[in-house]
Amino acid sequence: MADFKIRGVVPPVVVPDTPDHELDVPSFERLINRMIDAGVDGLFFLGSSGEVVFSTDLRRRQVIAEAIRIVDHRVPVLVGIIDTETDRMVEQGKVAQELGADALVATCPFYALQGMAEVEEHFRILHEELDLPIFAYDIPVCVHTKLPWKLLAKLGAEGVLAGVKDSSGDDVGFRYLVQENEKLGHPMSLLTGHEVVVDGAYLGGADGSVPGLANVEPYGYVRMWKAACAGDWATVKAEQDRLNEISHIWDVTSGVQGYAGGVGAFKTALNLMGIFDSPTMPRPVKAMTGQNVEAIRKVLLDNGLL
Repeated sequence: MADFKIRGVVPPVVVPDTPDHELDVPSFERLINRMIDAGVDGLFFLGSSGEVVFSTDLRRRQVIAEAIRIVDHRVPVLVGIIDTETDRMVEQGKVAQELGADALVATCPFYALQGMAEVEEHFRILHEELDLPIFAYDIPVCVHTKLPWKLLAKLGAEGVLAGVKDSSGDDVGFRYLVQENEKLGHPMSLLTGHEVVVDGAYLGGADGSVPGLANVEPYGYVRMWKAACAGDWATVKAEQDRLNEISHIWDVTSGVQGYAGGVGAFKTALNLMGIFDSPTMPRPVKAMTGQNVEAIRKVLLDNGLL
């Protein structure tokens, strides 16, 4: 299982909701097909951008089942099993296995915060009790624990982890992890969760990226990855610069923060572009309205996306 490798662009898929908070399957199909047509190398469902912590068990199952059906083996499907504690993640992992996922993405436990001995044992249990490759999801801003690069490297070398999705913001730690992974024979696929400095991660040796902004503009991220593989670093920088202009959909708004401002901006943009029928957010988060929508519209217009 630890032999599972993935490289390139693996967007964390945003999940569209109908105004009455049901899964909007036609919009989901448009989004997934557009990203696959753009040339992405995999898709990550039920991550932070995919409303995982807002989703009931029934909703998670529905999202995975529809995702597997729509993707139809065209690219690997990674599924987040993010939950509060180990046994709940095992349960979520078994459902994802049953439905046909290719790999699982798990944070460390949260809510009942624990030490590194328990965190290490957590990932070992997931590896032992689930029959799919495990990616560690390092996102301390949400789970309140930073995964040390030395622990990740150790678990990778032992075959416990197939990879890491790094959303820690700790570029130094990620750089050290990339170097150590090379020394160990590259047992893990190391993916950066950055969106605006992906070029730097590629130059440092990252195996790919998991950019939420690729829901809005997948083509640029695919071109950037191909340029990085070709060693064309001028094109890599040019593509990143262009994508960074689009990323201002996050900071042209006012009065919104956190999930409402991040994923809310994605959903607003996708709605304006005709990919999502509605910008509905999961309760209790409100969709953007008024001047915030117009500000995002202007960014999209200025960058040729409308």
